Amino acid sequence: MPDRPEVTAAEIARLAGVGRAAVSNWRRRHPDFPKPAGGTEASPTFRLDQVEQWLRDQGKLAELPLLERVWRQLETLRDPAGPAAAPLVTAGAVLLLLHRDPAARTDLAEQPDTRLATALPKALRRTAAATLGPDAPAALDLPLIAGATHLDLARLLARLTADTDPATAYGHLLTRHAEANPRLQPPLPADTAALLAALAEPGTGTEPGPGTGPAPADLAGPDRVLLDPACGTGGLLLAADAATTTRLGQESDPALAGVALLRLALAAPAAAPADAPGPLPLDVRPGDALRADAFPGRTADTVLCRPPYNERDWGHDQLQYDSRWPGRLVPPRGESELAWVLHCLAHTRPGGTAVLLLPPTVASRRAGRRVRAELVRSGALRAVAALPAGAAPPYGVPLHVWVLRGPEPGDEFRHVLLLDAAADGGTDRAALHDTVLAAWREFDAAARTGSPLPADRPGRARAVPALDLLDDETDLTPARHLPAAPAGAAPDLLAGLRERLGAELARLADLDTALPAVAAAADPAPPQVSIGELARSGALQVHSSGQGAPARPGGRTPLLTDQDLQTGAPPGAATDADRDTLTVRHGDVLVPVLGGEGARAVQDGSPYAGAALGPRLHLLRPDPEQLDPDFLAGQLRATGAGRRASSYASTTSRLDIRRVELPRVPIARQRLLGAAFRRIAAYETALAEAAAEARTLTRALTDGLASGATDPA
Repeated sequence: MPDRPEVTAAEIARLAGVGRAAVSNWRRRHPDFPKPAGGTEASPTFRLDQVEQWLRDQGKLAELPLLERVWRQLETLRDPAGPAAAPLVTAGAVLLLLHRDPAARTDLAEQPDTRLATALPKALRRTAAATLGPDAPAALDLPLIAGATHLDLARLLARLTADTDPATAYGHLLTRHAEANPRLQPPLPADTAALLAALAEPGTGTEPGPGTGPAPADLAGPDRVLLDPACGTGGLLLAADAATTTRLGQESDPALAGVALLRLALAAPAAAPADAPGPLPLDVRPGDALRADAFPGRTADTVLCRPPYNERDWGHDQLQYDSRWPGRLVPPRGESELAWVLHCLAHTRPGGTAVLLLPPTVASRRAGRRVRAELVRSGALRAVAALPAGAAPPYGVPLHVWVLRGPEPGDEFRHVLLLDAAADGGTDRAALHDTVLAAWREFDAAARTGSPLPADRPGRARAVPALDLLDDETDLTPARHLPAAPAGAAPDLLAGLRERLGAELARLADLDTALPAVAAAADPAPPQVSIGELARSGALQVHSSGQGAPARPGGRTPLLTDQDLQTGAPPGAATDADRDTLTVRHGDVLVPVLGGEGARAVQDGSPYAGAALGPRLHLLRPDPEQLDPDFLAGQLRATGAGRRASSYASTTSRLDIRRVELPRVPIARQRLLGAAFRRIAAYETALAEAAAEARTLTRALTDGLASGATDPA
């Protein structure tokens, strides 16, 4: 393991926002380029500090963000043969120390390495034991002595938490870890985790009706227990409401179990309440919850879970006679998700709630019909809600949320709420949250109090009697049990769409008004100047985003991606900007790295203004007295500019923005050409909008005729 962080050629390319071929050229053409410090001859590695300094001296790199420097230290600590998340445990322990003892920041800055090498591990172990219990230092495998990399990491973390709280800093590192390890299960978005947690909150009904079980007040008492048996990094445990006093979790990856425990500790107040000294009520244990349940026989008021999907080897043969299977109804080998459903239900106290996020196939696979039928017949399954694709990983699949109630004596309620929240695409996350939660609470109040069930909502929601579901399939897919939604293609609506599209097409057909008139140029072609030369002369600034700011669900700053720019769509993601984050402003020119034809100048009122840069984007910031933004964007959209300045790797091309050449013309001529380029770009945008309106009209016509709501005139 190297003493200092090292990077590969590909990572150097990402740092500088260039292609890997550019790094190879630098190594050949510049004798002062850093020499390899490790790796192999075919894939050498270079010391990060030397590479940073060389890039900075060449004007190819600004100061590396502090978060990225922390991440490089973590990569240096990572053992290739060990868990990928192991260094995050060390980082979390340091952040916990800074969280519980802010004075430690001064010690990290002032103590010499020789003293800190033994003092820091002692402080980490002492803080972990006081916060999480005496067994925590051993469970977290905290070091007994700190090496140079540990000390560098601790000092960088102390600097990082000078401007942000330790919990937020840890969240940033976890996001970076997920980006660097795409094969691991991605974290659950915060808004989806909040939805699952809200579904599990105690109901608000008044008096229970006959045969409906106890009122929810006993579930909202002072000692509520939450369990997540497949907790990952603890996202669902964190999402629970503040009334939850004890949080229990289990995770098969020991390093992730440690990360989850530390993440929960960082979210707690820095000082324990005076009336409740001692370790926090947190218990996250390593192990496979199906094969080696860490909490046998223990029940919780709330169980939240996003289990692993499509596991073939989940312990089917070893668990044939397990007490968690009702009536010895063993889940089939190919139904690991149903095994998790029964596991969660077994840990739910009578009247408590279990909420799971599952693939849609669990609701309909023939092999699982007997288990599904038992869940419906017993009254345990209370709701299945279909979420739109994109609500949670895997983002291309419309996942289902299952809500279960721990069976209790005397509860004869036998209805299941089936909700299709994916019917309208669910692009508005806040609206999706409100839709699902409102439907569930209305249904749950009826179940608890004996009041009338909510009326059917065609195409959206229905309270289905259990007997209607208990057939040969017991298919719980919501869309298959909902009454059809009324066709939205009424004749007056279609007439309005037709009229609006006709007016737009008529306007676009007047080319003399929409597009600039042109004539043959009389003057010879002007000399060319590259963007790199213009940047060196101060006529514009060039910024390349590389990997860009990380997307953060619930972030307050819009995050612009290259796909948004190419399609003309507004930013579809968000991030949390800090003082070092570059944001777009009026007059900037945005260019996708993988093709310059999508270049756009940012005008007044653009949805891109104020957005942070996502991956694979160039931002050019011209001096408007020397370089007109619309002229610059128009030249970059020209096919010749990208062809001459692109490099190719595999099947993709990358635009070397500094090699793009522009005609050297006076600013007055630039503004004249810029106005023409702007009209052309506006015409292209209007055409795309008209095409979208045409799709809306043709879809409405098709739906109206197919449903019988309209007839051909």
